[in-house]
Amino acid sequence: MFSDFKRLSFKHKNNKFWYYLHNYLRLYYPSYLFRSLLKSKLRTIKDFESETIIQRVNYYNRLNESHTLSANATTLHDFKLGKKNKTYYFDIVEFTRYFNKNLKINPLLGDINYIPNEPSIVKSRPINGDNANAIILNLDKVRHFLFLKDTKPFTDKMNMLVGRSKVSQPHRIRFLEMYMHHPLCNVGQVNKNMNLHFIANRLTISEHLNFKFILCLEGHDVASNLKWVMSSCSLAVMPKPKYETWFMEGTLIPDYHYVLIKDDYSDLEERLNYYINNTDKALKIIDNAHRYVNQFKNKKQEDLISLLVLQKYFEKTGQVVIS
Repeated sequence: MFSDFKRLSFKHKNNKFWYYLHNYLRLYYPSYLFRSLLKSKLRTIKDFESETIIQRVNYYNRLNESHTLSANATTLHDFKLGKKNKTYYFDIVEFTRYFNKNLKINPLLGDINYIPNEPSIVKSRPINGDNANAIILNLDKVRHFLFLKDTKPFTDKMNMLVGRSKVSQPHRIRFLEMYMHHPLCNVGQVNKNMNLHFIANRLTISEHLNFKFILCLEGHDVASNLKWVMSSCSLAVMPKPKYETWFMEGTLIPDYHYVLIKDDYSDLEERLNYYINNTDKALKIIDNAHRYVNQFKNKKQEDLISLLVLQKYFEKTGQVVIS
């Protein structure tokens, strides 16, 4: 019972109360004020490395040819707050409010692990294949986009892999079947609706940080803990990712930003022992991961990229926007 209360721990988590309060209050701001600021917002590109900005914009939005949205598309005026997926709504409106309300979008809310048939705004998409119709924005970021400051050095941590997650997908079940009782692993399931023999006590993020290795297995789409793990002084351990979000998981380099294991997990013990015995190489990966994470920490830059992603979306779908 006590372990269930650990999900209420606020340490190393974004403040959801302030997130919702701020976003509900923002609904009452006059929209014309934001639209009047669009030009000046876009001009701030001169304050940053413009080449890097454009590269990221074109990474998130890979539309190179003109497209016409179907009748399923909704105008920004008609895009309303619903009972579900509220964070997705708030995170989209944070930037669409700068554009004309008659412009149209096709928002797909939730974990998207397929490529849409038409240009759509998504949180996540498959890395491989022609994924140009999946235009990424940083959605549900209060839950997923989390970085932390880890004060415990890698060398002071336990020589073990830790992992806690909800488990229902076959690949997650397979991992626990292989490593639930392995001496180098402290892994388990936190949901109690199935696979009862895999259930383990919950751990806070702070408790995860006592271990040198943290498991980052994808679920329905990306591994939601990967962002904070790569900002810590522990090593992210995972197969090569198949899905990506605003974090651009598709650009991560194996054994440079994270510890790569095979898709069948058969080399896990070998990989853990290698970095236990080669601390210098482990520390280099941690340093590389920190530098990768740092590119997302400038809010003004992230806001600008979001606006430019949307501007390109409207332009490539044959709609008129301010340039």
